[in-house]
Amino acid sequence: MSDAQNITKDLAAHTPMMQQYLRIKAEHTDCLLFYRMGDFYELFYTDAKRAAELLDISLTQRGASNGQPIPMAGVPYHAAEGYLARLIELGESVAICEQVGDPATSKGPVERQVVRVLTPGTITDEALLKDHAEQLLVAIHPAEPIGIACLDMASGRFSILEVADREQLQAELERLQPAEVLYPDTHEFSQRELACSCIRRRPDWEFETTSAIEQLLRQFQVAHLDGFGVSHLPAAIGAAGAILSYVRSTQRAALPHITAIVAERQADAIMLDAATRRNLELVRSFSGQKTSLYHVLDNTSTAMGSRLLQRWLQRPLRQHQLLQQRYEAVASLQHSELAELKRVLRQVGDLERIITRIALRSARPRDLARLRQALQSLPKLKQLLDSPALAHWQQAVAELPELTALLERAIVATPPLLIRDGGVIAPHFDDELDDYRQLAEGATDVLQHIETRERQRTGIHTLKIGFNKVHGYYLEASRAASNQIPAEYQRRQTLKNVERYIIPELKTYEDKVLNSQSRALAREKWLYEQLLEQLAEHLVTLQKTAQSIAEVDVLRGFAEHALTHNYQRPQLSEQTQIRLQQARHPVIERMQTEPFIANDVELNPERRLLLITGPNMGGKSTYMRQTALLAIMAHCGCFVPAKEAVFGPIDRIFTRIGASDDLASGRSTFMVEMTEAANILHNATAQSLVLMDEIGRGTSTYDGLALAWACAEALADNNRSLTLFATHYFELTQTIGQQSGCINVHVEATEHDEHIVFQHKVSEGAASRSFGVQVAQLAGLPTSVLKQARLHLQQLEARQQLQQSIVNESLSNTEQADLFAQMEREIKAAQASSSAPSEFEQALRDLDVNQLTPLAALTWLAQWQQRLLTMK
Repeated sequence: MSDAQNITKDLAAHTPMMQQYLRIKAEHTDCLLFYRMGDFYELFYTDAKRAAELLDISLTQRGASNGQPIPMAGVPYHAAEGYLARLIELGESVAICEQVGDPATSKGPVERQVVRVLTPGTITDEALLKDHAEQLLVAIHPAEPIGIACLDMASGRFSILEVADREQLQAELERLQPAEVLYPDTHEFSQRELACSCIRRRPDWEFETTSAIEQLLRQFQVAHLDGFGVSHLPAAIGAAGAILSYVRSTQRAALPHITAIVAERQADAIMLDAATRRNLELVRSFSGQKTSLYHVLDNTSTAMGSRLLQRWLQRPLRQHQLLQQRYEAVASLQHSELAELKRVLRQVGDLERIITRIALRSARPRDLARLRQALQSLPKLKQLLDSPALAHWQQAVAELPELTALLERAIVATPPLLIRDGGVIAPHFDDELDDYRQLAEGATDVLQHIETRERQRTGIHTLKIGFNKVHGYYLEASRAASNQIPAEYQRRQTLKNVERYIIPELKTYEDKVLNSQSRALAREKWLYEQLLEQLAEHLVTLQKTAQSIAEVDVLRGFAEHALTHNYQRPQLSEQTQIRLQQARHPVIERMQTEPFIANDVELNPERRLLLITGPNMGGKSTYMRQTALLAIMAHCGCFVPAKEAVFGPIDRIFTRIGASDDLASGRSTFMVEMTEAANILHNATAQSLVLMDEIGRGTSTYDGLALAWACAEALADNNRSLTLFATHYFELTQTIGQQSGCINVHVEATEHDEHIVFQHKVSEGAASRSFGVQVAQLAGLPTSVLKQARLHLQQLEARQQLQQSIVNESLSNTEQADLFAQMEREIKAAQASSSAPSEFEQALRDLDVNQLTPLAALTWLAQWQQRLLTMK
C-alpha cells in the first residue's frame, strides 16, 4: 500500500487542500498525479519522491499535514510537456489534475478534477510522441486461440487477430513492439514475455465478448459487425472491447477518430517468429545504430510514410495481386517527377496525427496551419499521380477545396503556439471579433495620447504609462520628479527609484482595454472550437487521404532506391522456388565503401538444401541473410538488389543464427539454439525459407555433428523446406551433401603466407578448410598462441588422416571383412608358435569388442599402430 493510501485512512487530520489531493490520488494509485497549483503541477508524498528521482528535480517539503512534513516536487505548468515526455518514455503513467472551479466563488480549495490520464499507449500529443515510431496499445485475451487487439491512438488505426499459442503471440508482440499491454486479472504474463515495460491488469469482465460487441457497435454506430469481417474472432473482439474501455477511462472524452476495425489474417502475410525478426534486423539493429533494413530503405518524405514502411517490413504480404499493384506503381514512379513529388509530399507533413488531434479537439493552432498547407498541396499531388498504375492512390486523395478555403480565411499565416495567446483567428473572418479588436486597439491609442499630454502638462519628460497584471495601468515617474507630480495624481505603488500613480481617466480606459481584450480572446476561443467541429465532419475522408498519401510516400522511396541503386523488379511465381542472380545484401552494400560481391541463389524442390561451408568471416551469414532480406523486400512491394529475382510462394521465414544466453529464463546458449531449432523443425513447411547457421556448435564436437546431421536430414527429407544450411562440420559434405535435393556450396577463400584472403564468392562444391587459425590471426590473437594452435592443428589433422587411412585399408576388401575377426585369427596362429603372448596380444584378448563403438575401435587401432611404428 502506498503512502497516500495509508494517509487517507485519517483524512480529517489533514488540511482541506491535502484532503482534496488524497481523495483524488486514491482514485489513481497507479499514476503519478500532477496536481495543479497556480503556475505549477505539484506532486506529493511517494509521487514526489519518484518524480524527483526520475526527472532529476528538487525534492522539497510543503509545511506539514497531520503533524508530518509533506514531501513535494513540482514542474512549471508552461514547461510540463518536456517532463511528461520523459516520464512517458520511461513507461510511467500520469494523471493530469486541473482546477475546474472558479476561485472567486470557491469556499476552501478550488474544485479540481483529473481531466486526462496519459499512459505510454494512449498519448496523442505531438510533444510526447516520436515522429517515426508508433506508440501502440495492445490487449491480449488469453483464450484458445489467443485474441490480440492493437490500437494506434495517434492515428486511430485499430486491428485484431487471433493466434494459436503463446509462441505465435510472442512473434506478434515482437512485430508490434507495444508501448503498453493490457491483459485479464486472472491470468499471468511476465514483463519479459510480453516484451513491454508497461503492462496492466484489467478486470476480466472488460474482455467479455458480449460486452465488447456492444462497445464496438456503439463506437462505430452500426447495427452489427459483419461489415468489418471480424465476427468470427470472438477472443480478439474481447480484447478490442478491453482496449475501448481502457481508452475511454483515460481520455475522459469521445474517440471519434476510431472509425473502423480491421481483422488481420496470418495467411495473408509471411509469418516471422520473434527470433527471425531480431536476427534479420528488420527495424532495429543489434548495435543500436541505423544499420537495419528499415533505416537503409527509409527514404520517405513524411513521418507517416516512415511509420508505414516499418509496418510493411514487419508484415510482408503473400497476396500476389496486391504486390503486383505495388510493383506497377514503383515502375511508373521511376518515370515520374520524383524530386517534385518528394517536395510536395514534404508539404503534406504528418497529416495522419494532425487529423487525430483535430478529432480529439486537442489540435493546436499550428496543427491547423499545417493542415492548411497539406490541403493546399493536394491538387498538385493528384496531378503528379496522373498515371494508370497510380490511379488507385490518385482517386483516394480528396482535394477538399472548401476546407482549404475555410482555413485560408480563418487562420493567420503564422499562428502562435497556443490559442490562449490569442491572435490565431485571421482579421475579417468574424465581424464581432474584429469589433473587439478595434476597440482594444482604439483604447490603446487613447492611452498613448494620455501619456503624451501628461508629459507636456507636468513637464516630466520621463513620465510613461506602464501595465502589470497586479496593478493594471499606471503613470510612472522617477522619485526625483516627485515634486512636479500634480495633486490629483493618486500614488499606487512605490519602488526603489520610481513612483507609480493612477488618475480617473486612466482607470476608465484600463477597464475598456481589458474588457475588450478579454472579450476578444473569449470570442477567438469559441471560433476556434467551432472551426475544429467543422473540420471533424470530414474526418473519414481526411483519414483515407492520409493513408493513401503515406503509401505513395513509401512507394516513391522504393522507386528512388530502384533508380539510384540498380534494384530490379521481382517476379512472383506459383512454383516453389527462390532464384536470385547476382544478388546483393541491401544493408552491407550501402555500409561498405568497396564494391559488394554479388552471388547467385538457386532453391527449388530439386535443390531444396544448400549446405554452405567455408571460413568464418567469409560471407556465409551475409549470403544467407541477404536471401531472406530480398524475399521480405519483394513481399513488401520493393524492387530488390539483384540482376534477376524470382520468388515462389513463401509461407514462413525461419532463422537460427547467432548465439546468446537467455539467463533471465535460465537457458544456456545451447538451450536457446536447440529451442529455436525445435521451433523450425516442428513448423517449417515445403514453402518455408529456413536459414540454419552453425547448428550444434554449443556442445561437444560429436554431439554437435550428430545434431547438425539429424537436423539437416529432417529439413531435407521431412520438412522439405527451402534451406540454407551453413556449417563447419565438413563431415556433412560427404553425407548430407550427397543426398538427393541437397547441394554443397562453399564461400571461396585463399591463403598466402599464412594470411587468408576472403573472396566472398559462393561456388558449387564443398570447402576444403575452415581457416579458423587465420581468422584468429586477423582478430589479433598473440603470435605465441597462434603458433601453438598451428602445431595442435597439425597433430589433430595427422591423427585424423591416420584414422581415415586405417578405415580405408580395413574396408578395401570387397567383402568388407570384419577387421577385428581377421586380427584375432592372425594372433591365434602366432600363439601356436609361441607360448608367451605379447603386450599387443594380451590387450587384444582383454578387449570386449561387443562394447566398443566404431569410433572407439578406430581410436584404439590408431593408438596401437602408432606404438608399433614407434617400436620399429
